[in-house]
Amino acid sequence: MIFTDTHTHLYYEQDAEKQAQLMERCFENDVNRLFLPNVDLASIAMIDDLVRKYPNNCYAMAGLHPCDVKEGYLSVLDEIYSSIADRKIHAIGEIGIDLYWDKTTLEIQQDAFCKQIGWAKALGLPIVIHCREAFDEVFEVLESERNEKLRGIFHCFTGNVAQAKQAIDLNFYLGIGGVVTYKKAGLDTVLSEVPMHNLVLETDSPYLAPVPFRGKPNESSYLVYIAQKLADIYSVSIEEIANVTTENSKKVFGV
Repeated sequence: MIFTDTHTHLYYEQDAEKQAQLMERCFENDVNRLFLPNVDLASIAMIDDLVRKYPNNCYAMAGLHPCDVKEGYLSVLDEIYSSIADRKIHAIGEIGIDLYWDKTTLEIQQDAFCKQIGWAKALGLPIVIHCREAFDEVFEVLESERNEKLRGIFHCFTGNVAQAKQAIDLNFYLGIGGVVTYKKAGLDTVLSEVPMHNLVLETDSPYLAPVPFRGKPNESSYLVYIAQKLADIYSVSIEEIANVTTENSKKVFGV
């Protein structure tokens, strides 16, 4: 049984001993594949370091997080794009639109999103979308960019059934994380209308820890709690959840 965490910031832990312990707990829980979203310039080196340490387990992405799209973002995008030539990356992400913290940057967020979608299409890579309080705005961009090359993952999907179906129609998998274990989230009800072959697993560690760790730092080894919740929702074994979601991750990332 192999679990795949399609979205983890495990590299934020820079204490070597603690980082090694996080990875060991992953392996103890069969979480053997970890995909690392890029958020800014500083995270590139951290991601590359973790990939060097665990080349058979960790996989890099490249992208500028929408919350980091600020004045001077075009030069930051240029630097991130330039880094791709010297690295093996498996997706452009995490990219998208976030209107929770700052609505005034919508226009430049949209521009950065479109530019990075262009990278992905040119490179034949999937995108990993960050969408917070911005489903309409994200879908507007995606519909304008819709073609056979547009594909990827809706990271931390928390939308309704209609939004889930629109995302799937656009050739995206839904990234399901700890929120599915929260009683009042309602995501379990949404997923009852969505086939599990449209899903991948993620933790977004160190954020959004699943029950019973809600409110505490998350880690990739906790992916098993998310998988168990999905097994309960779909009335299948946790092994089947692992198999289906890991196969889906291979289809997305090509590895």
